[in-house]
Amino acid sequence: MNEARIDKWLWAARIFKTRSIAANACKNGRVTMNGNHIKPSRMIKAGETIDVKKPPIVYSFKVLQPIEQRVGAKLIPEIYENITDPKQYEILQMSRISGFVDRAHGTGRPTKKERRALDAFVDPMMFGFDEDDNEE
Repeated sequence: MNEARIDKWLWAARIFKTRSIAANACKNGRVTMNGNHIKPSRMIKAGETIDVKKPPIVYSFKVLQPIEQRVGAKLIPEIYENITDPKQYEILQMSRISGFVDRAHGTGRPTKKERRALDAFVDPMMFGFDEDDNEE
């Protein structure tokens, strides 16, 4: 087999979990070849370079073997070569680190500790009486 559909290859190479997710990525312009967006039915050959946008970074893969049947994870090095720029991985690491650091106190969703404090504050008042009223 010297050609494969891009959506099948992305799924078979374990870049996307399902073929429908791979096809949607192609339709939404997140998969490019030579800077051009490609359709899910596009046939690819060995030696071509594919860019996949998975925010916040763009992965680059060189096709070594075009396949349409999913293979085991141990065989992935025979299917493609990951040629993603190391700077992209630095961006990914920085976004993971800065996930909670930039959140100002009191903004966004409450933390587990803040949620418990809110529950302890609100629950007695919801029924119109304080906890001290129950002791009589």
